[in-house]
Amino acid sequence: MGTFQAATLFLYFITTFSQLHFTTSKSPGLTLELIPRDSPKSPLYPGNLTRLERLQRMIRSSDARAAYLEAVLAPNATLAPDETIILTVGTGSLFYIVYVGIGTPPVFVFLLLDTGGGLIWSQCKPCKNCYRQIYPMYDSLASSTYRKLSCDHPLCVGDNNLYRCVDQQCVYDVSYGNGEVNTKGVASLESFTVGDGDRVNVVRNLIFGCSDDSRHPNFQTNGVISGIMGFNRSPDSLASQLADPIGKRFSYCFPSFAEDMNHPIYVKFGDEIPQIPGITPTINFVTPTRNFYYYLKLNDISVGGRKLGLEPGLFDIRQDGSGGVIIDSGALITIIDQYTVGRNAYTAVMEAFQNYYDAFNLERTGQVSEGFDLCYQKPPEGFNAFAFLVFRFEGDPFAVDPNNVHYFNVDEGYFCVALKAGNGISILGIWSQQQKRIIYDENINALQFIYDPCSNDTP
Repeated sequence: MGTFQAATLFLYFITTFSQLHFTTSKSPGLTLELIPRDSPKSPLYPGNLTRLERLQRMIRSSDARAAYLEAVLAPNATLAPDETIILTVGTGSLFYIVYVGIGTPPVFVFLLLDTGGGLIWSQCKPCKNCYRQIYPMYDSLASSTYRKLSCDHPLCVGDNNLYRCVDQQCVYDVSYGNGEVNTKGVASLESFTVGDGDRVNVVRNLIFGCSDDSRHPNFQTNGVISGIMGFNRSPDSLASQLADPIGKRFSYCFPSFAEDMNHPIYVKFGDEIPQIPGITPTINFVTPTRNFYYYLKLNDISVGGRKLGLEPGLFDIRQDGSGGVIIDSGALITIIDQYTVGRNAYTAVMEAFQNYYDAFNLERTGQVSEGFDLCYQKPPEGFNAFAFLVFRFEGDPFAVDPNNVHYFNVDEGYFCVALKAGNGISILGIWSQQQKRIIYDENINALQFIYDPCSNDTP
């Protein structure tokens, strides 16, 4: 997308979204609770899992998520950016669910959330072909605030449209992978209710996909998920649509996965973001024209206090669209690209970890079920010299605590460096983001962070 085209599209959105506003009982900000998929509060709760079982499930899901992101961002990929979200849901790799009300009066539904997708959609009545849904389905005819998006909206016409006009209706039709997963319907405007008790917010005139024709085997099986809430930089995502009311800022803080799954997790928007004293560390975003992911510029990496001295531009987005580093909420494990031009970045990082631990004469293990490449037998009693990992992004360094760099299998007596090889892209996963408050700030085109145990994160 060229600069002029982007500016024109932005002016259109300012006109449309000037009608978007909050009705709130207490604050002009907004807080959205995230429900971990394995939490007892989740409609997909798998039952009481041990910490090890939960982590192994999440690692498998993270591997599937990373594989799909690599496929969709490959130079020869034919899938559109918004297609990222659904197929990854199909493999069970999204960790967070949101509970929101749609319409007036609101019908509350469960949606899966992901920072990698844009389109917000939910199954809607009247429905031509919908999968089985246990909970009540939103009915557009029963809502006093439902409207269809006009065909002259820039999302429906022009060079940068995401939808299209058919029979005087703005419609979307998205197929994923081999077509087994598909959603299509009418691009619409509706009120969304977020929160409960004295923290209820109603967001009016939110653009979403009213899906009257959906195929999704996984959703059909469980019958509890009504759709998707996209959160990337696409103009139809929740974050983009709320940009003006929330001051173009949102934030979250992921607690350690070693904690109980009952620990609350919230996305906070605008005035609800906690005030941070002093100077806030900042990482610049990279804004490619190819897609809507949150890219970061990475210059170098340090392991155990030593810089690797990686070549400048090694992690830049390449001319064919491959490469680069994205921050993603769907991937648990951080992956380092092994196909960087010149030096193999993943190999360089893992060699640095191996040199670090070999200096302590720790004993290597063989292959482990979690698929990590570098693992060691349980170290001697009292050993606590686990290595820090520091990503040296454009802006401030991003240090990852050793507890979030390593995977500890206490039951079988070994630990691993919790990184995996990427095939054409690097991903900063959830594990590396834990114990930090992450702030996305489009005003400065950057991500900010502060070290935070998330213990005071309240609605």
